[in-house]
Amino acid sequence: MKNIIKTDIAPKAIGPYSQGVISNGFIFLSGQIAITANGEVLTDRSVAEQTELVLENIGALLRISCCSYEKVVKTTIFLTDMNDFTTVNEIYGTYFKDDPPARSTVAVAALPRGAKVEIECIAVQVL
Repeated sequence: MKNIIKTDIAPKAIGPYSQGVISNGFIFLSGQIAITANGEVLTDRSVAEQTELVLENIGALLRISCCSYEKVVKTTIFLTDMNDFTTVNEIYGTYFKDDPPARSTVAVAALPRGAKVEIECIAVQVL
């Protein structure tokens, strides 16, 4: 059984995928890049500004799914420049303060819409 997450409080999918899927008590969120809920692409901003928006988008999707950052169990961060790791890590740490999730960080050649950072996550749903 799966339920599709679809909301206007976070960016719409820009391809054939869902914003997220809830299945068997887990929430799987698609990778988020710096796009506002109304579709404004902000990938020309600094990596710090992009990271803030990405994490806010994740928060919106978690809230609509009756969840929170505290219930995230795994994240994957994709960076186009590993020199941005420290900046992204510092901002990320303000969202995952206590008992942070497991995480992977991967350098990639490019991201959609010229983004510098993309983050996806898996959370445990709390009802």
